Amino acid sequence: MHIPDGFLSPQTYLPATAAAGLAWAWAARGLRRSLDEETVPRLAAMTALAYGLGLVMVPIPGGTSGHALGVAMLGLLFGVRLGFLAYSLVLLLQSLLFGAGGITALAVNALAMGLAGSAAAAAAFGALRRLNETAAVAVAAWVSVVLSGLFVALALGVQPLIAHREDGTPLFFPFGPAITLPAVLIPHVFIGAGEALLTVLVWRFARARKWLTPPAGGRGAGGEGLERA
Repeated sequence: MHIPDGFLSPQTYLPATAAAGLAWAWAARGLRRSLDEETVPRLAAMTALAYGLGLVMVPIPGGTSGHALGVAMLGLLFGVRLGFLAYSLVLLLQSLLFGAGGITALAVNALAMGLAGSAAAAAAFGALRRLNETAAVAVAAWVSVVLSGLFVALALGVQPLIAHREDGTPLFFPFGPAITLPAVLIPHVFIGAGEALLTVLVWRFARARKWLTPPAGGRGAGGEGLERA
């Protein structure tokens, strides 16, 4: 799902970089108070898992590939802000070390997957948890993948409209939303189902180790994540 360099026009990635800068500044507020001797190793472990998941590419029709995100588990366990920051770091390392995603596209990828993905997961879980917690976690993970895919598909699909020559020839990504939406969303509907299963397993692992039980101060993985969402 990563957007590589050369696919997005400056009209897209420059405003996105400014918006992402503001979002990163917002997410980093109070960061020192959020990180303690319990949260840091848990966050590191889940960030490493998300990093690994993003490198397991699943071939899909059209000569491209998709992958699980892991952003839902970050957003649910640690809150939207930490989830967004952690996944932005994942995207940065993947682009620098493995060429998965581009530097110029980092802001768009981070906003589409890190911010929208973690926020969608937290919102879906908050709306459904009273009905059934396990189902709420699964739906939250699925929604995070599909919504992230939607934003990536739209970011790519608008490129022919905003960056083209006088004769209409696209200067960057050549396909419009009629192609990008089904090409990205249909495979990620199924990838999201796999991510839902994985996120439920991680959630149960965290619950078994009492990561989700906020201590007396009202902080903790699960409680903190839901409060921040």
